[in-house]
Amino acid sequence: MPPWLGWLVVNFVLCLICFIAYSSQIFIIWPWYGRVLSVELIYLLLPFNLFVAMLLWNYFLCVTTDPGRVPDSWRPDTHSDGYEVKKLTGSPRYCRMCDKYKPPRTHHCRTCNRCVLRMDHHCPWINNCVGHYNYGYFLRFLFYVDVACSYHLAMLMRRVFESWDARYWDEPSSVELVFMILNFVACVPVLLAVGAFSLYHLYCLLGNSTTVEGWEKDKVATMVRRGKLREVKFPYNLGWRRNVESVLGKNPLLWCWPNPAPGNGLKFELAGGDDGAVWPPRDPTMVHREGTDKEFVLPSSPWTYENGSLNPDLEPSNSGRQSEARRRTKRPTTGVSALPPYHPDYQEGAELALDTSSEISSGEDDYAPRSFVRAGSEGYEVRPVDREELLRRYLEEIGEETGRYHRYIPTPDSESESEDDITLAEAMAKRQ
Repeated sequence: MPPWLGWLVVNFVLCLICFIAYSSQIFIIWPWYGRVLSVELIYLLLPFNLFVAMLLWNYFLCVTTDPGRVPDSWRPDTHSDGYEVKKLTGSPRYCRMCDKYKPPRTHHCRTCNRCVLRMDHHCPWINNCVGHYNYGYFLRFLFYVDVACSYHLAMLMRRVFESWDARYWDEPSSVELVFMILNFVACVPVLLAVGAFSLYHLYCLLGNSTTVEGWEKDKVATMVRRGKLREVKFPYNLGWRRNVESVLGKNPLLWCWPNPAPGNGLKFELAGGDDGAVWPPRDPTMVHREGTDKEFVLPSSPWTYENGSLNPDLEPSNSGRQSEARRRTKRPTTGVSALPPYHPDYQEGAELALDTSSEISSGEDDYAPRSFVRAGSEGYEVRPVDREELLRRYLEEIGEETGRYHRYIPTPDSESESEDDITLAEAMAKRQ
């Protein structure tokens, strides 16, 4: 997204908030109370304006607060910290685009083009990433949107209910009616969309997970369901109270107040004090077979595998083995000449190098037959079946007798063969 488009979206959100918040007060509530300032009007509008002020304040902090950057000097402590690793090699995660190591729960944002601490997602409505330092502001912003929209709809519904039984001089004017319809059209979709989003993030907050970690948990659950992995506990789930405190602070009275995020986003407390926890868990089918008992040493270059050795799981694919076999396409054969006997360069006893690339590339001579596995079948073996077996099964399914049908090979008639040998005079004589 270009920068100007992001700021255009931010201004659109601000205009929408201001339209819903102030058009209802100016063109609906104020005429309803006779355009006279009263204590009852203050009691009605003061809480609503406080909710709108908190909404705008938290939205401003979401847009302007940096979600968190990885320090240039940061290095993972593989001996004491609970660190996240690559699924294949088991080494600390490294961002090739930022040329930095990744702290726990850090991910690279392609829109911002940098790594974000405790990244949740990139939100186009705030033109910023939601990360460690502004995730609390983002949750409070969603909360105040829900509260303010609910209060706004309650005021509108009260005005609508009173207009039904109102006298002639208390009926809403045409301007009030138009703005009532516009406020309903603008506020109801916002409340439904933001309300559903708020429920999801409330679920993530109680489980101390982010949107990205929610995807990782789904992948782990799939591996557990398929029997590839045992049940794994999410290491950052500390209980709902401590989960909320890790984002909104330890004082419950200030959870709705825009406070800075606790911690530095580089290290997080783990459940049960397990400092050696690894998340996300590695797929057992991708873990290398050798060298698992060796102690990991952080390499000087992120491109080095393990302790400088080669990856034992790097094997040529089927296409690679075929290309290697095609290089051996000539095989000497004795007793056969490449030239016919009448050729001037023909020499008796010469050898011909036969091209056997088709035989080698087919893999029948070099490789044993393999059993194929359908993708996503969880190990279901597809047995090869020949044509005769398929024909037999088909005949049994339709109720026909097996072995009843034979291939018909036509043979030429003896008369037609003899007619080719007789002369034209003998054929004319037979016709007469």
